[in-house]
Amino acid sequence: MKTRKTSTKSERRGFLAGKKSVFRWSVVIVLLLVGFVGVSFYQSLPQPTATLSEERLAQDPSFGFDDARIVIVEYADFGCSACRAWHYSGIIERIFILYSEDVKFVWKDFPVITAQSPKAAEAGQCAFDQGKFWEYHRVVYDNYPSLGVDKLKEYAEKVGLNMQEFNQCLDSGKNRAKIAQSLAEARSHGFPGTPSFLVNGRPLVGPPSFETLQAIIEEILAED
Repeated sequence: MKTRKTSTKSERRGFLAGKKSVFRWSVVIVLLLVGFVGVSFYQSLPQPTATLSEERLAQDPSFGFDDARIVIVEYADFGCSACRAWHYSGIIERIFILYSEDVKFVWKDFPVITAQSPKAAEAGQCAFDQGKFWEYHRVVYDNYPSLGVDKLKEYAEKVGLNMQEFNQCLDSGKNRAKIAQSLAEARSHGFPGTPSFLVNGRPLVGPPSFETLQAIIEEILAED
């Protein structure tokens, strides 16, 4: 029998905890689809101060099976209100209910919305280093739009991270090269703003509705 690598129970809890009702947020998604702004301001990230291994550069926060037939990659920003609302909408949860065996979801940083976004992205990667990205992700969005360094450290304490390790990671800019890599990837795809997506490599700009994602997934599955 083939062994499949998937997310742990802790990761599932971190990803799913604190979500709102899908139907409560249906109006939000309609507004986002109408109001998504295709132009965001790009900022220059400070040069990385540390060298990350190729193995670490290849790692991203994800949820689902590694050998899933459908890979949904979101390029997002902790300072992005549309990204936040999309995650509260429950769309990804609905997709996983229907296609749990076939879908993997991946987060990549695209920190272009606020001046504090790059540091918040680093903080998320520091939480990922301790295996608690989704828990941290939830707390950051729960406290939107507060992204100051002191707040980022406060959130880390809330989710139970080792604060000595987290503070050293964030203060040193340890994961800055990872953020620069993800930003360069987003720009290489020509994405104009956040959130933007790849579904098996197909670009999708703006927060998709459940119906849009479902149609794309069904089309891909029908091709196999």
